[in-house]
Amino acid sequence: MAGDATPFLDLITSEHNQRPNFMAMVEATVQPNADTIAVLDEIIAAFDLDLAVGAQLDVIGLWVGASRTLRIPLTNVYFTWDLAGLGWDEGIWKGPFDPDNQLVDLPDDYYRLVLRATIQNNRWDGTIHQAYADWDELFGAAGYGILIQDYGNMHMLYALTGPIPDALTLALFRGGALNTKPAGVYIDGYLTPSVPDTPYFGFDVSNDSIKGWDEGAWGLAE
Repeated sequence: MAGDATPFLDLITSEHNQRPNFMAMVEATVQPNADTIAVLDEIIAAFDLDLAVGAQLDVIGLWVGASRTLRIPLTNVYFTWDLAGLGWDEGIWKGPFDPDNQLVDLPDDYYRLVLRATIQNNRWDGTIHQAYADWDELFGAAGYGILIQDYGNMHMLYALTGPIPDALTLALFRGGALNTKPAGVYIDGYLTPSVPDTPYFGFDVSNDSIKGWDEGAWGLAE
C-alpha cells in the first residue's frame, strides 16, 4: 500500500523545495516510511471482526481458538433444486475447491459467526442469564432466539426459536459450534422449530417460547 509522502515533503523549506532533484531524492528516501505508516493505519481495520476477510479472519481464529476448517465435515448444506431446506436462502453455494458432497472450510460469513460465538463463550460468566444475553447479541438481529433447559444434573437442552434457519446455520447449531455451555455438561439435544416464528408446545407454561394447545408447535430433533 502506497503511503502519502506529502507531509514529509511539506517540511522542506522554500530554500530547497524548488530543486527537483533534491525533492525527488527526499521523496524516495521518505516514501518507505510513508508506506509503513499507511500499512499500520490499516492493520486495525484489517483485523476488525466486522471487516476482516479471508486470511485475516484465520488470524483472528488463532487468537480466539476457532478454526475455519471443520473437524467433522458438514453434509447436505449446498444449494440444490427440488430438495426441501436447500433451496433459495437455505443452501449455500459450493465453492470452486470444495468437495462435492461435504463442506470442510466455512465461508467467511459463517466463520465470522463461529468466531463471535467462540468469543462470547470465552467471556461467558457461566450463568443462564448471560447465555441468553450472549445469544441475543449474536442472533437477535437475525430474529433467532434460544430456549435453554438446564436439568440441573450436568445435562442441558437447546431449542432454537424464530424463523427456520438456513442449512449451514442449522448444521452449526446442531453440531455445537454455537454452544454456550459449562465444561463437562452434556447437551441432550438441539431442537428446531417445525413452524417458523411459533413457540414450542408445552404444558403448564405460557410465554414467548412455549405455548399450549393450538398455539405451540412440536420441536424437531436432529
